[in-house]
Amino acid sequence: MLEILQYQFMQTAIIAGLLASIACGIIGVYVVVKRIVSISGGIAHASFGGIGLGYYLGLNPILSVLPFSILTAVVMGLVSRRTKIAEDTAIGILWAVGMALGIMFVGLTPGYAPDLMTYLFGNILTIPRMDLYLMAILDVMIIVFVYLFYKEFVAISFDEEFSEVSDLPVEKLNLLLLCLIALTIVVMIRIVGLILVIALLTIPASISRSFSGNLIGMMKLSIAFGTVFTILGLFLSYLLDVPSGSTIILVMAIGYLLHIPLKKMMTAS
Repeated sequence: MLEILQYQFMQTAIIAGLLASIACGIIGVYVVVKRIVSISGGIAHASFGGIGLGYYLGLNPILSVLPFSILTAVVMGLVSRRTKIAEDTAIGILWAVGMALGIMFVGLTPGYAPDLMTYLFGNILTIPRMDLYLMAILDVMIIVFVYLFYKEFVAISFDEEFSEVSDLPVEKLNLLLLCLIALTIVVMIRIVGLILVIALLTIPASISRSFSGNLIGMMKLSIAFGTVFTILGLFLSYLLDVPSGSTIILVMAIGYLLHIPLKKMMTAS
């Protein structure tokens, strides 16, 4: 089984899985603790508009989806906080508009859109080495921002009202967190695709919450769980000749189910 590590594409895939796990492990904890899974899913799916725009303009879709996803995150955050539209309604509308724009741009692009399914469902085995550098840069940006605003993010994650009373710029911090979620989504697109990205963002963080009571501990465990699940899913997808993105998510789902009885045993003891 270990002989497959001699292949260059497998080595690249493992590095990509590690980079994605770092981003997901850090930001996913905030998503789970703050209970913003739905808005994160909305950002992920609306970002398809950026992929379509990239095809239309002849750019690398990863480069076009980066500003598009950040813009989507800001708009979604402002609409949900500053308008009378219910948050779930705003998310649904922007989700649909983003997907519709992506489909329209792809339809307007002459010829066939290559690798489109990769961006929707992921394929970690086909990630080009250049994308690794972009993923690493985005990881560094996420780490730096979380380090600089760690205390503020903790405050708004657990008690927004107290944060406002304490004169923290809650709205700006929330928008910054949503932008970091957008960056994380860009990191994960080539791993599991936009359709499955929310699972990679939430499952490892949800499991880590059962074994740690503080955010730093949760982040470390979430990174570890994400790395193990991603590499295991990667190996299984190669050996069984099945899609890598869906295999990784199924492995994570099985891991989540298996951790439930373990959690109960720890609670009982």
